[in-house]
Amino acid sequence: MCGILGVVARSPANQLLYDGLLMLQHRGQDAAGIVTAQGNSFHMHKGLGLVRDVFRTRDMRALPGHMGIGHVRYPTAGSSTSPAEAQPFYVNSPFGIVLAHNGNLTNAETLNQELFLSDRRHVNTRSDSEVLLNVLAHELQERTTGYQLDPAEIFSAVAGVHERCQGAYAVIAMIAGYGLLAFRDPHGIRPLVFGSVETDAGTEYMVASESVALDTLGFRLIRDVAPGEAIFIDVEGRFYSHQCANKASLNPCIFEYVYLARPDSMLDGISVYETRLNMGINLAEKISTDMRHLDIDVVIPIPESSRPSAMQLANQLGISFREGFVKNRYVGRTFIMPGQQQRRKSVRQKLNAIEMEFRGKNVLLVDDSIVRGTTSREIVQMAREAGAHKIYFASAAPPVRFPNVYGIDMPTRQELIATDRTNEEICHEIGADYLIYQDLDALKQAVMLVDPSIGNFETSCFDGRYITGNITQEYLYRIESERNNPGSSQNMRATQLDLTLLPVDQ
Repeated sequence: MCGILGVVARSPANQLLYDGLLMLQHRGQDAAGIVTAQGNSFHMHKGLGLVRDVFRTRDMRALPGHMGIGHVRYPTAGSSTSPAEAQPFYVNSPFGIVLAHNGNLTNAETLNQELFLSDRRHVNTRSDSEVLLNVLAHELQERTTGYQLDPAEIFSAVAGVHERCQGAYAVIAMIAGYGLLAFRDPHGIRPLVFGSVETDAGTEYMVASESVALDTLGFRLIRDVAPGEAIFIDVEGRFYSHQCANKASLNPCIFEYVYLARPDSMLDGISVYETRLNMGINLAEKISTDMRHLDIDVVIPIPESSRPSAMQLANQLGISFREGFVKNRYVGRTFIMPGQQQRRKSVRQKLNAIEMEFRGKNVLLVDDSIVRGTTSREIVQMAREAGAHKIYFASAAPPVRFPNVYGIDMPTRQELIATDRTNEEICHEIGADYLIYQDLDALKQAVMLVDPSIGNFETSCFDGRYITGNITQEYLYRIESERNNPGSSQNMRATQLDLTLLPVDQ
């Protein structure tokens, strides 16, 4: 899970990119980067930390130009702590290309070998995003007939990327002197939207992971980039689009609606907020049908993602909805923090219980999901310390039993609390008196009620079905091994990168 952003403006793009990344900060708090284009030159600044910490006034002044892309990254266990792996990435041939990527290539190792042995390209980091960039660069180079590049050649190159790359990828790239390119994998797993705004100087365009970045900056959402589709906006502001995949189908990651996306976003034409309301309704129906014996006094959400579901659940059951936890908004999301000890410590720093809402009551706590169980266990303990009589725990999502290989940091089965455990065992592990999970069919229905035309979702973390069809047990074992034995690149010195990049002669 990362956040990507691209802008083709009529005025300086640096402030738009900065403000847009702030709106996508929830998608990654580990690193941030911006590249702008001025003529045939790129200007880059990236580093570790939040957007507000990576970019200072002097950094923004060093990012001239009316076109640019930005990225926020969340950490994965075993990933490098070096800013060298912060995005965007850059290659100087052909033309000069920078790229930002959200997702995960499941055949990155094979592609890396192909790049070195056949394409004569060298990848400097362990990031699959740099692999993807070099694949795109090679495909462009193969299709360029002269010193000029036209949209047809660009779209043909994207088709080549689709043929070679497997997994999930939403991509925004810039080609020096030509324009901004954005495309989405043929399965449509990771989200990507675009919109425009009319100014006195002409039309401006923005492409982003979520519509909230467009809304807050005054852009009108046009639509989502379709699975397998590429859009290209040249330096003059001319817009082109083309379907570049032979077989494309929409299979959005359902975990985006559960947890990852902001509730005020629209993804694939679906309101995230409305889906979370529906999750609460479905949970309430399950409780009222199968769990009438539960004597619930109050429903309390775990801030923030679960609040719409908890509120609707309480309304359906006719039970009081109360805020029982106060959140410190300056502590990062515990799900995307590296290391179990750091996650456990941060829960207590992030949340504090309001004792009067728990004392002597039978409390139903509602969370969006239970992944590792660290947060759930700490929260249940906090509720007991605040005086709760009984603690019931409801998850708006089904049990997370399988690793996700499409860009969410839950790759090892050993870390997932639901792996090889029954609901009763999970309930015991987190210390609750009763545990309620959403059914997978009910979760799908919660999203499909908003748009019935979407018939399939990427749900591998719940059911172990990998939509790309190329995930084997050997692959899962390998990524688990890499996670448990990270490379020496973790020890690289953490500094910020501030570069001006010049493409090769055209």
